[in-house]
Amino acid sequence: MSASEIDRTRQPSASALRRRRWWLWILGGVVLAILAAATGFVLWANSAAPPMAQAIASLQGDDKVGVIEGKWIVFQPLAIARETGFIFYPGGRVDPRAYAPQAKAIAERGYPVIIVPMPLNLAVFGAGRAEEVMDAFPDVKHWVIGGHSLGGAMAANFAANHPGTVDGVVLWAAYPASGDSLATQDGLIVSSIYGTLDGVATPETVLGAKPLLPTGVRFIPIEGGNHAQFGWYGDQAGDNPPTIDRAGQQEMTVAGTVEALGLVELQ
Repeated sequence: MSASEIDRTRQPSASALRRRRWWLWILGGVVLAILAAATGFVLWANSAAPPMAQAIASLQGDDKVGVIEGKWIVFQPLAIARETGFIFYPGGRVDPRAYAPQAKAIAERGYPVIIVPMPLNLAVFGAGRAEEVMDAFPDVKHWVIGGHSLGGAMAANFAANHPGTVDGVVLWAAYPASGDSLATQDGLIVSSIYGTLDGVATPETVLGAKPLLPTGVRFIPIEGGNHAQFGWYGDQAGDNPPTIDRAGQQEMTVAGTVEALGLVELQ
């Protein structure tokens, strides 16, 4: 066999070249589809519900509470200094500033509050961020972690994965995932605050999570409260109309949270 004949046998056939081109087209299409899906997800996650005017106003400090916006949103009590702090995870796709009025009201009672912004506005991507917060505030002796909706579920996730790190958990319209049971942490003070008209985290679902929580869990219903009124960001798809106003629901939410913080402080 001549050298030219050997070279021809080594060259791919026309049909093989066509098959290779098809595979390249298919691979390119798959890559483009993945990139498009990832881009769409990022755009969707970053379209967070904006804070209402009342929330923006609460970001101003006064003689009772200092407010610092940076890596976290910190509400530091100025008139009363307590050794129990509250770490708060925002709801999914909600601007963290939308919880400023509640945070400031809790801080006015002497408890430092740290709202933790999340990657892509989804706490599932930053459930462990509370650890860094605790390291940054060594003067706080006792920590309670909480959150709204997805933020609450991820707060429970943190408590489940870091037993003994926090002394309490406060859930706002939230419940732990089945794999994040807190039932065996008997010394953990847990309060679950929910709206009786919540169309997203329904009362049935919240109460149905009782086996995942310690025996001393306190369920605090807000009659006529819904899901969106746990924050100051407007309405939410899938929710029910409330029969209590936002300020009233927030007052009860703050009271239940402060009560839980007080119980931790007395331990």
